[in-house]
Formats: sequence, structure tokens, C-alpha cells
Amino acid sequence: MNLSKQKRIAVINDVTGFGRCSVAVALPIISAMKIQCCPLPTAILSSQTSFPNFFFDDYTPHMRSYMNNWKELNLKFDGICTGFLSSKEQIDIVVEFFQKFKSQNTTVIVDPVMGDYGQLYSTYTQEMCHEMKRLMKYADVMTPNLTEACRLLDIPYPDKSLSHDELEDIAKELCEKGPDKIVITGLQNNGNIQNFVYETGKPYTIINVKKIGEDRSGTGDVFTSIVAANIVKGVELITAVKKATDFISKAIDYTAKIGTPVYDGICFEEYLTELR
Repeated sequence: MNLSKQKRIAVINDVTGFGRCSVAVALPIISAMKIQCCPLPTAILSSQTSFPNFFFDDYTPHMRSYMNNWKELNLKFDGICTGFLSSKEQIDIVVEFFQKFKSQNTTVIVDPVMGDYGQLYSTYTQEMCHEMKRLMKYADVMTPNLTEACRLLDIPYPDKSLSHDELEDIAKELCEKGPDKIVITGLQNNGNIQNFVYETGKPYTIINVKKIGEDRSGTGDVFTSIVAANIVKGVELITAVKKATDFISKAIDYTAKIGTPVYDGICFEEYLTELR
């Protein structure tokens, strides 16, 4: 019997117990898509940081030992997916991880979680923005929102909606720094959420979905996990993004209808068995 090897993705992100984000999202979603998910924790949190208080344990001092054990075990990965990083040292460790584990058969997906709506997150400094650029040359796919795309290129955040040609210019410039696939996520336009999908040498595509309710924690993690798993399985980027947006829309609609608090994230569990 000729069986293909099960694919494997390393996920470098924090482990948050409550709030449906980071590894708590990536692990079930990637697993449901029949890919082995291998987390490398960056921090341990009791709940996501929008709650009034939470337990936090920085895992930075242990990340290299954890990573080096994987190298000793001669583990290999079909994909590497990075999320929120909380310090310059963690970015250094991720660069080392890429150098140790990225091969010609490994797809690297970088979600540069830095800020939104034109503002950096409170934990982010200008130095970290500069350091984040180092990950770009290793990335095959990047999923920045517009804030993050502008910061990575050192251009001002626009005070008006950008034209498709202007978004294409931003995507092309990002691709010149490493990745050949870009999704500029979460663009808001007349009650819709748009994702701008660009691949080097191909026409761009705009994928629209209706915005439902308020912004919810972990939505980006759900999106990136579905896109990453699809890409590693050989699915085209546009199809991967459509699958992710359709899944998220369905889950958000259900979440809103049952009155789930915004900080609890989206009830993606209801539809896990539909993921392919």
C-alpha cells in the first residue's frame, strides 16, 4: 500500500487558556484539517489580554532549549507558522528556527501581529517593528493587515481608503522583501471586510465578506490557521483565503446569534468537522 506521509506544521505562538486565540485556535483547526500541529510556545496566558486581568508567563527563556530538542530529534516540518511575538529576543529565536528547520520543502507563513487601525499594540516598540522585518526574507506567505503592511514598509498609515492599485503597490513591495504570496487582511469597505490577495506575477484578487457585529479576538488566528493548513496541502492561495473567510463568516454569525461576549472569541468549534 502506498501511503503519503501526514503533513506537519510548527506553530510558534502563545498558549492562551481562555479567549479562543493563538495556539488554542491553531491546534484544533490544523488538526481538524488532518495535519499534525506542533506548538512552540512563546508565552502561557490564562486568558487573552483584552480581559481586565490575566496570568502571564513569558516562555522566552525556554524556547531555545525546546527548539534545540526538536533539532536533536531530527524533526522536519512541511510548514512553519508564526504569530504574536512579544520581544526582540523572540524574533531572534524565530530567525534561528527558520535557519534550523526551513528547507526547500517547508512553507513559512508569517502573520506579523503588530497592531491595527493605524496603531501598534501596546507591547510593540519601533525596535520590534524593525526586527520583525528580518522574518520577511524567510516567509513564503504573509498575512498582514494594513497597519502591519505599512509598518513593515515604513510608510504612513493612510487617512482614506486605498485604491486597488495602491494596495497592489504595497503587496508588490512586500514581495520584494521575501514572500511571493501576500494577503492584506481585514480591509473595511462599506460594511464589508475585504482581503486583498496577491501572488507575484499574477493579477490580484479581492475577496469580500459581509462584516458581522464587532471585532472579536482570535479571528486572525482562525484565518491564518486555515490558510496555512490549506497552503501546506497544496491548495491555491485564493481558494485557501475563500475557505477561511467562508468559515469565519459562518462561525461569527453563529457566535453573535447565541450572544457570546466579544472577548470570548468566535465559536469555531461548532463547524470544525466541516473543515477540509
